[in-house]
Amino acid sequence: MENLVKELSKLMRFKETCEVGDLVLIVMAQPQPAFIYALVSSIERDFTRKDEWWHLTIQMLTVPPRETVWTLRLDQFTGQEIFTMGGEKRFVKAVDLTPSPKMVDEGNPKKKSGQTRLKVVK
Repeated sequence: MENLVKELSKLMRFKETCEVGDLVLIVMAQPQPAFIYALVSSIERDFTRKDEWWHLTIQMLTVPPRETVWTLRLDQFTGQEIFTMGGEKRFVKAVDLTPSPKMVDEGNPKKKSGQTRLKVVK
């Protein structure tokens, strides 16, 4: 799983934090690697535990979509720790969807950085 996460980090940009409204990638190792995107709909502190645990409510973007609540530590839902659920390894981290400067300026070498390609149509 550790090697899989390293390879994913080369292919995708991830956020260091996780907030409501973020898109997260969930990786499960068993029985074979599975990748699921989910939308974070709430993050609430679990005050019934002595240590700091959180209820992460996510809407899994599957067919049909499925809402679930996982109780995790901060390190677990921010991709800092690979963890197990039911004996299976899992990895969760928010995906950075902001366009990189290279993506924005690609295809127009004369365009100044920061300008948009959108036109106002009346």
